[in-house]
This record gives sequence, structure tokens and C-alpha cells, in this order.
Amino acid sequence: MQRRARLVGLWLSGALAAQSPAPPAAAVPPGAVVDAPFTDLRWQSRRLHELGATTATVLYFATIECPIVQRQLPRLGELAREFEPRGVVVLVVNVGPGDGLVDAAGQVATAAPAAVFAKDFDLALARACGVDRTGTAVVLDRDRRLCYRGRVDDQHGYTGARPEASRHDLREALADVLAGRPVALPATEVSGCRITPPAAPAPGPAPTFARDVLPILQRHCQECHRPGGEAPFPLLDEAQAKKHAAMLAEVVAQGRMPPWYGAGARDVFANHRGLAAGERETVARWVEAGLPGGDPADLPPPRPLPTSAWRIGEPDLVVEVKAPVRLPADGTVPYKYFVLPHRFERDTWVEAVEIRPTNARVLHHCNLARVRLGEAFSQDGFVTGYVPGGDPMVMEPGTAVRIPAGSALALQAHYVTTGEPEIDRLRVGFRFPRVVVQKEMQVAIVANQRFEIPPGARAHPVRATRKVPVDAEGIGMFVHMHLRGRDMVVTATAPGGDPERLLVVPNYNFDWQQSYRWAPGSRTFAGGTRFEALAHFDNSAWNPFNPDPAAVVRFGLETTDEMMYLFVFWVAREQALGLHVDPRTGHERPAPDPR
Repeated sequence: MQRRARLVGLWLSGALAAQSPAPPAAAVPPGAVVDAPFTDLRWQSRRLHELGATTATVLYFATIECPIVQRQLPRLGELAREFEPRGVVVLVVNVGPGDGLVDAAGQVATAAPAAVFAKDFDLALARACGVDRTGTAVVLDRDRRLCYRGRVDDQHGYTGARPEASRHDLREALADVLAGRPVALPATEVSGCRITPPAAPAPGPAPTFARDVLPILQRHCQECHRPGGEAPFPLLDEAQAKKHAAMLAEVVAQGRMPPWYGAGARDVFANHRGLAAGERETVARWVEAGLPGGDPADLPPPRPLPTSAWRIGEPDLVVEVKAPVRLPADGTVPYKYFVLPHRFERDTWVEAVEIRPTNARVLHHCNLARVRLGEAFSQDGFVTGYVPGGDPMVMEPGTAVRIPAGSALALQAHYVTTGEPEIDRLRVGFRFPRVVVQKEMQVAIVANQRFEIPPGARAHPVRATRKVPVDAEGIGMFVHMHLRGRDMVVTATAPGGDPERLLVVPNYNFDWQQSYRWAPGSRTFAGGTRFEALAHFDNSAWNPFNPDPAAVVRFGLETTDEMMYLFVFWVAREQALGLHVDPRTGHERPAPDPR
């Protein structure tokens, strides 16, 4: 176990990199073939040859904080967009030891979205190119032979900058390679930050499971890694943690777990997930030390775990579809539509809603919407959804959703096959308010259904906008795309104001779609604020989950089609409904007599 853990722990990789820093440029001469491993934005291990047939490849080495990188990244993005039709791929390679993959990918998604992102955790790619400074650009020809290594241009230096560059070294080297001639100036000096290898684990007493590791698992992992949770195995005790220790070290070091796909500061969203640097190091050192158990007296008390099958707590009302759904063993299942057998005769207020399948392995996602009897399902009446990684809708006390009198609720369910016949039956649970309702939750749906993604496009942009009509308090956001969705950037622009970036999802995951919730009262928006979503779709063979890189892709319901949705949940700031609601029915009732 100890030997295996050492092979996968990225902290050990950091220790080896610290002993073997990037070699000087002379150690990797022009003409060397480069095909070192790296990690893509989906945490897949990749090599350069997987980019396919390219006329040239540009590698640009970056960290989040390097000021020269910050100035040059937009230029790299322009170059990527300009030269993509000529078969050139620009790869931005993050080499920052403290730069999380999601945050580093977020920097590229906003500054250079036409580029391909790479994370060089152990500096294998930097060493293969002989690169020891950020801001270094490397040009490889169609056979991945190193033809140029040096600066982008001569505009920026350590102590100042020219108004304009006098030499565009990278562009000129790329022109030589595309023309099939030797690069006139194959090497230039780079003004950039020295690349710091990942640090080896700090010396000192080894962490133990009882004292150090179990508290981390309780805080960050057991919410899902428990019996009945969404994770594939539990992590409640020492034996379970040791069984998965090698993988645990890897996913924690890489930032894959706990899952979080929003780039930026930890305190922006109330439901942010992620380990602090010290916690990641503790797990790595525990694995490296051979998984010591420690003194049982140090074990913390067990974390209280939910006892109800419902994450919203026991519902006040549960409505089940009339009949179970029978699914085939394989093939594509068309979307299923159901109307719940419950008519809301009066306005009904709910503060929590949860969709639950009886067979979670077959339901990929499901949407719930208000409809009039006889109407078809429509996103215009969207209430909530069920997605892998998502949360049930639970509102703060005093905020509720109104289901208008005469309405019914319709479900749109996307099922997947598992290799054997399956059965499922959907249920929806509702919890009614216990306190006076002051705010009605609203949803602004920012969507684009008129787009066409060309075959092979690596970063096809799609935009959509929507205004909020009144002064609003934000509750949270949710983004939705399909298998070609790569990233989404959300901005808000108040009337007469400048755009403010609200959210960057640089590595969207169709199989783990989470919400991004603000702390109550922390985000307000003036009436007329425009929300804008800019998404990029990867329809190339580089996308490992692309069903067909040769297809023209448009909006559609099936997974092989695409969608582009941003949901912004909000309440009107000045609203004060003062509604007293019967907690047994969700219906408004008279205010109690104050006498």
C-alpha cells in the first residue's frame, strides 16, 4: 500500500520535481520531439499527440499571479483564434504549484478562451521543453519537434514596458514553421517568473487517521461518501479510508474532490466546497507515511448523518407519478413527460421542493415546472430540477415559491440505460412554510436556442442575456449544457454601470451539475441589471466526451444535442407580502388575532 500510494501521490511528484527542476534550455535542443504527459481541464491525463493532426502547436507556460502572463494571455487568445483555421493549436500550460486546476482554467476561460488549457502538475511538460520561466512560448511543428523557445514579444520586461512591441518573436517563429522554413530566431530571452517546483511534504510528525484525517473527511467528504449518499463508496471509518487511500491522495491533491467547478475566491458562494492547502497536505503526508491509524482516543465523535431519505427533511406533501417507468437494457431513451396527479385548487406556497427517483442510477436529470392543465411542459414555469451533484430547492425562512391556483406540476425526465432492464417511479416532496412569507422566489432564465456549433470547433462561443425588472436580491445561479459544453462566464451590468463578473465555470461537468448560492442578503442588483452568459462549446476530437466531432450541433433535448441555460434565482428587494401560510396545506390563512 505504501509503495502504491507513493506512485500516485502528487506531493511525491512535487518532491521529485523539486529534486529535478526544469533543465536549462540548452539541455533540450531545437529539434527535440515533445510529447510529455499533462492534465486537461477535465482532469484527464493527456499527451500532445492527442491534439490530432496540427500544422503547429504553441505552448505557453503560465501561472495565475505572474504579471507578465496576465498581460500576455489575451494576446495568446487572439493568436489562438486567428490561427485555428490554419490548423494551429495554442496550449496554455499552468505550472503554478499552488494554482488549483479550476482557478487556473478559469483564468484561461476568461482571458484566452480560444486556447486549450493544460495543467502541468509535476512539470513534466516544462522539463520536456526546457522551460524554467513563465511567459515562455514554445513552438512545435507538425511532428512535435521543438522549433522555437522564448518570449512572445519584446513589449514587457521586468522594470517596464514599451507602448508597442518592436518584435513579435512568437508570431514570426510561427510564420516560419507554417511556411516550412527554419525559424530565423529559434531562441530568445524571456522576462518571466521562475517556475517553482511543487514543495515536498513538510517535515514533522506524520498525521494519523484518528487525529488528523478523519476530521477532514467529516468536514468535506461524508456528506456524499456515506451509505445512501451520491458517492460510490463510504468514507466513514479507517478501514474504508485505507481501502481508497491512494486514490484519495490523488484526487485531493489535484482538487478533483470535493467537487467544485466555480473558479475564484472561496468566500463568494455560501456552498463552496474545497480543502484548504494545509488539509490537502495532511492527507498527502498521511498516505506517504504509510497510513498510520493513531490513538483511538483521538477519534472525533461521528458526524451526524441524515436519517430521512429526503434531503429537505420529511415532506408535508409527497406526490408520485401514476405508474412506474420501465426502461430497456440499452439504447437511447426519449425524454419522458409526466403530470403529477395533484391539482392545486388554491395558491400554494412551498419553501422546499425535492425530486426523488426510486432508482437513482437510471435518472440523469429531471425538471419540474408549473403548467395549466392541458398545457405542455415548458421551461417558462420552471420550479426546480434534479441533476447529478445538484441540491434540492430549499429556501431561506420567509421566502417561498408560489404554485398558482388551478395549476398542475409537470416533470421532464431524462433517463439513461444501464445494460439491464430497469424500473423507476418519480416522487416529488414539498415542505410548506412555517413562518410568515415575505418574498416570492423568481427565476430569470438566460438562454439561447438559436446556435449552430460547427464540426471540430474547439471553443465555439454562444451568448444570451436577460434583465431583472426590479431591484433584486440574488439567491443563486445554476448553469446547464450538455456534453460539448466547456465553460460559461456570467456577468451582470447595472444600468449605466460596468460589467461585473459573477461566475466562471471553466470546466463544466455534465455528470456533476451544482448550484452556486450566495449567502442571504449578500448580493443585490438594481432594476434593469442585465445578466449575460457567454458559453464555449468544444465540438472537437480533443473533447473526450464528444459524441461526434463531425456533426453540426444545434439546440435540442437529447444529450447528443446541446443546450445553453443560465438560471438566476432572485427575490424583489422591496417585496413584503406578509402572508400567513397553513403549514399543513401551504394555503394562505388569516393572520392570527393579536389580542
